[in-house]
Amino acid sequence: MEPLGLIFSLPLAPLRGLIRLAELLEEQAEMELRSPAAVRRRLEELAEARASGEISAEEESMAAEQILREMIT
Repeated sequence: MEPLGLIFSLPLAPLRGLIRLAELLEEQAEMELRSPAAVRRRLEELAEARASGEISAEEESMAAEQILREMIT
């Protein structure tokens, strides 16, 4: 790398590190959101909400579809 390029790129190094950290956190959150255990837990919570009368069958169905759609996209 050229000395002049190094001089201009060094001040941005902390910013690049912060951006990479944010990308890693986003990747980890997405993996956890799509994990089979997390999906099962969310579907169980929906079933419990339906059983207790908090949501209707239609709302449960729509939410379950959304959860499964998020898992595969």
